[in-house]
Amino acid sequence: MAIQLFETLRITNRSQALSFAEQTGISFHLLKYYNDNNILPSISEIESIAKISGISKSVLMLSMGIISTELMEELAINAIKIGDLLKVDNKPGLQEKTELKPQLVTSYGSLFQADCNTVLQSMPDNSVDLIFADPPFNLNKQYPSNMNDNLIEKEYLAWSEKWIDECIRVLKPGGSFFLWNIPKWNTYLSDYLNQRLTFRHWITADIKYSLPIQGRLYPSHYSLLYYCKGKKPNYFNSDRLPMEICPKCKGDLKDYGGYKDKMNPKGISMTDVWYDIPPVRHTKYKKRKGANELSIKLIDRILEMASQPGDVVFDPFGGSGSTYVVAELKERKWIGVEIGPVDDILARFQEIESERPLLSKYRNGYNRLFTAESAIDRKKRGLWTDESFNTLKPLLLDF
Repeated sequence: MAIQLFETLRITNRSQALSFAEQTGISFHLLKYYNDNNILPSISEIESIAKISGISKSVLMLSMGIISTELMEELAINAIKIGDLLKVDNKPGLQEKTELKPQLVTSYGSLFQADCNTVLQSMPDNSVDLIFADPPFNLNKQYPSNMNDNLIEKEYLAWSEKWIDECIRVLKPGGSFFLWNIPKWNTYLSDYLNQRLTFRHWITADIKYSLPIQGRLYPSHYSLLYYCKGKKPNYFNSDRLPMEICPKCKGDLKDYGGYKDKMNPKGISMTDVWYDIPPVRHTKYKKRKGANELSIKLIDRILEMASQPGDVVFDPFGGSGSTYVVAELKERKWIGVEIGPVDDILARFQEIESERPLLSKYRNGYNRLFTAESAIDRKKRGLWTDESFNTLKPLLLDF
């Protein structure tokens, strides 16, 4: 576990910190900022720190848990010596497995009320085709489970790495791993995942998730990391999207010039920036009280992209149960976990068929240049559609 800068420098009180600041020429407030946020000082500041304290840059970085490529190479060269010094016992310990009883069993899946790590430890290696994880964001929110959502940074990251390691273990070779989080945490976790899985995409979902913050840009997107286990995924099939048109006049929003006759009738290529995922705020669609939930449109897109009917889907953070509902409706086998109350999920499955029309509505909007409704409106207004041109298209352009 990393330790803070002052602890590394054996600074135990404000008086010592002020004295050290004067000796190094680094302001006290800047040193305190580095200490409180586990930020590495600049190169020149590190030189000043080393001169006064006698602590080298490498020791300082290792103590703070900060690793550069250069330092990683040094560690790799001296791995045997370091291992001897640490005297690490690599023999696996016998872990007592908890007998788990599902709270819900359906045609395709099972739901457990437990800590995700407890459930993961009971799962066999290489047994899951797709993992979607939407963990707590450590924003000091009050969850129905009363879990601590205000951990210090290093504790949150250590906890995240623990369940991620278990997810990687149970993921099949060629399986897909999706991690939904705010950008701050995914910048750290992507670095961790880059050393364990194959990076596919950093997907941005344009959804505002807080009120404007004074002195900062308005937070308005979530990060969805997409990795696979091995060189490439076993399955990948991205949906195509309809062309954007004006909601009022139904006219083109983008000028495709003389290439309209060459556009793919199945729609526009999907990018890694998603503008069409709606937040779930209306009471008509919201299934969970007291906490946010994900749109079934997001889950549908992910499952269609990286899984097929019969594949096993695992979501370690159940929340409102969106992943499980969509997996059930799309005939994917699923394993679900929620540490808090599962009443909302159970109630949702009692009326699961009520969600099929909305899911079908989303699905019917894909893989066509215009939705059926838009195509009819455009024809009435004398605007072009993909049917306006010859069906034989020697060249299809992806936009």
